[in-house]
Amino acid sequence: MTAGSRGDVAPYTGLGYALSRTGHEVTLVTHGCFERLVADSGVRFHSLPLDPRAELESERGRNLHRSGTGLGKLVRVVGLARSLAGSLTDDMLAAARSSDALLLAPSTAPLGRVIAEGLSLPSIELPLQPLAPTREFAPAMLGGGSWGSLPNRVGGHAVNLAIERVFSAAVPDARARLGLPRDKVRGGRRGRPAGTVLHGFSPLVVPKPHDWGPHLRVTGYWWPYDGPAQLPPELGDFLDAGPPPVFVGLGSATVPDPAGLSAEVVRAVRAAGLRAVIQRGWGGLAAAGDDVLTIDEVPHSALFPRMAAVVHHCGAGTTAAGLRAGVPAVPVPIQFDEAFWGARLVSLGVAPRVLALRRFTADALAAALRQATGDPSYGHRARALADSLRAEDGTAPVLEAVRRLGG
Repeated sequence: MTAGSRGDVAPYTGLGYALSRTGHEVTLVTHGCFERLVADSGVRFHSLPLDPRAELESERGRNLHRSGTGLGKLVRVVGLARSLAGSLTDDMLAAARSSDALLLAPSTAPLGRVIAEGLSLPSIELPLQPLAPTREFAPAMLGGGSWGSLPNRVGGHAVNLAIERVFSAAVPDARARLGLPRDKVRGGRRGRPAGTVLHGFSPLVVPKPHDWGPHLRVTGYWWPYDGPAQLPPELGDFLDAGPPPVFVGLGSATVPDPAGLSAEVVRAVRAAGLRAVIQRGWGGLAAAGDDVLTIDEVPHSALFPRMAAVVHHCGAGTTAAGLRAGVPAVPVPIQFDEAFWGARLVSLGVAPRVLALRRFTADALAAALRQATGDPSYGHRARALADSLRAEDGTAPVLEAVRRLGG
């Protein structure tokens, strides 16, 4: 069960495929607009209401851009999500009633825990980013870094309470419908999961913090199910017509001025003497020319290995795809955990610097692209890390945890 943008869904398609290959009947419960992501994967689909893209493009969604800090954006998105959370209850309950176990993304976990309790079902939580409080770094959802040992941990608890706040109206309603005590809190205190939490990122990218308990595990990445990953003919022709281009895309992130940002990107790419593949995404980026091609959704697993570098917003899924491809990156984080992943790419030596969207210019991007593509050390480190990531099997711990649920 997951809710949110494409990046909150795609990794679970690969995990679901792996589970189905071992004989489990798997249903992905998420927004209807993502149904085609699981086509041919052997994973069933149960639709949740809402179109997350439409919500981001609404007046309330556009208000996110009015906040200049991670905390401000978090406050605004909690308010937006809280007004919508209750609409998920009916479909989450319906899907759960025909299930033997619930696998919960953070975006559904507070409500999913209640449903699991009410139906006496086991559950496992499967976050794509580190959410449990730690002294080792500040909350990933607020950009990471470090505020100091105690503030880091306190901030982590505050972020988890904010996530719980999203469901502050939906959870009491669900408890009442399931005949549960209204004031009961599982897991010792509100905001803390009671059982197993398996994180879908690599310990080579974010090692497990030393102050995390044994129930918090870092498994390795869950790669999206791409099926027979093929590129459209027009894209294939463009790639074959010249040297490897750079990829520029912001995934499911929206931006205040798509046309202006697109023009800056083209100026930067041309100043760096490169070609570019620009992904339209939810932000609506677009450009045209002999040296630039605009595309819609294509499998990153097929496209990224053919790039000279990837410029992206550093969502957890896109960050993973770039690392898997073994190509240098130029991070352009926009909100929430994206600055955290961008800083990780720099610390791993596969990206020269982070370009925050509010300070984004053609000159800055051109300089970063020259460095990422011109200094061979970035490519060497990216390829070495990719080789190590491919040797991991992030799905194996999840498969074992699910097996243990059955006794």
